[in-house]
Amino acid sequence: MAQPTNQNLIKLYSSILFGFAFSPSLKVNILESTRIAHFLNCKLILLHVGKNTPEKLSEINSIISQTEHSNLSIEVLWKEGNPESVITKACLELNIDLLILGALQHENRFQFYVGSIARKLTRKVNCSVLLLIKPSETRVPCMHVVVNGLDAPDTPMAIEHAFYFSSLLGAQQITIVEEILPKEIHVTVEDDRSLKKANIIKQRLRHREESRVKNIVSNLPKNITQNINVKTQSIFGKRGYSIGHYAEVVRADLLVMNAPVKTGIWDRIFPHDIEYILSDLPTDLLIVRK
Repeated sequence: MAQPTNQNLIKLYSSILFGFAFSPSLKVNILESTRIAHFLNCKLILLHVGKNTPEKLSEINSIISQTEHSNLSIEVLWKEGNPESVITKACLELNIDLLILGALQHENRFQFYVGSIARKLTRKVNCSVLLLIKPSETRVPCMHVVVNGLDAPDTPMAIEHAFYFSSLLGAQQITIVEEILPKEIHVTVEDDRSLKKANIIKQRLRHREESRVKNIVSNLPKNITQNINVKTQSIFGKRGYSIGHYAEVVRADLLVMNAPVKTGIWDRIFPHDIEYILSDLPTDLLIVRK
């Protein structure tokens, strides 16, 4: 990835926790996590839920010795217990701002922390979560970030974090996607006249959403918005599914979303927003939480 473009930013993150398992992707996930910690100027804590053995410790130390940034503050912790409970408690007790988890792209192939545990962690932890599906041993440029522009209380924060990441990772473009539910059109298309009316309503909704999003961006600190090309994109479709598909089509390097707020039984029965994305990750996913 390109070098950070601005070092005079208000820090949104100070500490990062990477929950790791001894899997074939361990090395690239640690290398990517150390890279992110470096660019965000954060302390990095590596946490393994399991026993500490000489063989495991030797492997971890060997990987750390191969990282690109020797001056990075790294701490390795070993805790036993239920992964979900241990990680949730560690994020709280260690004042973690960002939890990083390695992930495979498709739900039916999720392993260890991913799948049901990852879903629970995204709801339970008190911090933001970054799911990595394409870590790299050598740095790959982050060029395009997609962020949701949903009309919700936490959306301005998600957009701010998207710009913050983009500024430090050197991304050149941010696309803010406003997902508009088809039911907002309130017109049943039956003939040319109703089609014309539906198109007029769609255009008005697009203008409304673009105006709202531009207002959010205009209120962000200028040092995180400068030098970044900003695009708005209105999509009529199912929330979560539509933005995930869009991020995949444009080959975004990072998708930024609000953290899920609903945790009741109906949300487990009827998927919403973030659930569609977690079931088939289009790219690396940052879930922003206060």
